[in-house]
Amino acid sequence: MEIKVLADADAVAREAAAVIAADARAAVAARGRFTMAVSGGRTPWVMLRALAGQDLPWESVHVLQVDERVAPAGDPDRNLTHLRASLLAHAPLAADHIHAMPVELADLDAAVAKYTATLRATAGAPPAIDLVHLGLGPDGHTASLVPRDPVLDVRNADVALAGPYQGHRRMTLTYPTLDRARRVLWVVTGAEKAPMLARLCRADPSIPSGRVAQDHALLLADRAAAAQ
Repeated sequence: MEIKVLADADAVAREAAAVIAADARAAVAARGRFTMAVSGGRTPWVMLRALAGQDLPWESVHVLQVDERVAPAGDPDRNLTHLRASLLAHAPLAADHIHAMPVELADLDAAVAKYTATLRATAGAPPAIDLVHLGLGPDGHTASLVPRDPVLDVRNADVALAGPYQGHRRMTLTYPTLDRARRVLWVVTGAEKAPMLARLCRADPSIPSGRVAQDHALLLADRAAAAQ
């Protein structure tokens, strides 16, 4: 895994936007399409706002979700709410190029099947997403792959449901889907992440983030997160 340490969270967000933009241009030139999957978090919304100002072939960009809380449309806890406010409101990206996890469905198993079909239609079968953005929780989780949840052991599906975590059930991409990505972009900021970031860098399998393949990974961290 390549590691870059930047001064602060804003610098990390700007660098992440530049990395995504470069990958997007290269993917569209090579394959005619760029697919990226985005996680939640405060720094990523700054990243996406910076990305919106980049000169990209937006008509060929498709945005997927890494994970989502099971909550109503427009709920402030939904990653989609912030994704639309940060990116769709500022970039010339077609609304139907943001592929939302259908967590409003009453039948969540049907929702998983529907998003699996969306993922495969957008990124191939099996899906190979061009860039997956991941964050890191203070407990070592990433996406909605949280400690001690049975979802950590799902290997035969692209998308799965996780149990309740911080007040919500969640839908998430699984390890096999993350590991097929052409690039994994870790964006980690804040001193509270420092202990887990050190463990992530060691690929510590006892934390969920440490089990993501690091072959094609780039880690962008601020000085506070990289303190250890």
